[in-house]
Amino acid sequence: EVQLVESGGGLVQPGGSLRLSCAASGFTFSSYAMSWVRQAPGKGLEWVSGVSGGGSSTSYTDSVKGRFTISRDNAKNTLYLQMNGLKPEDTAVYYCGRPRSRYYGPTTTMDYRGKGTLVTVSS
Repeated sequence: EVQLVESGGGLVQPGGSLRLSCAASGFTFSSYAMSWVRQAPGKGLEWVSGVSGGGSSTSYTDSVKGRFTISRDNAKNTLYLQMNGLKPEDTAVYYCGRPRSRYYGPTTTMDYRGKGTLVTVSS
């Protein structure tokens, strides 16, 4: 059974940092591109970032470029999202997911998605 479990969310002040983690199980993690998507209150799902199976290729939505860094540790079956310079508009539930397309580019269509972790950016 495929499982994706996010952690690391919380309340942070504007300008602060958080690191999200996603523990994966039930499939050969290194064989799949992985993504982070988010859903802000009252809004639809938004793709944030993706990484290739080997970890050498990454992609970001424009609003987080230069602030967020996606990475993965295939030995630990874990996906990460380092978020720096957080802004109130980053407030959302963040989900890790396995893209149905098996591509790390922009998509919100996932084969599997975790239950999410809430990030709140507020003073």
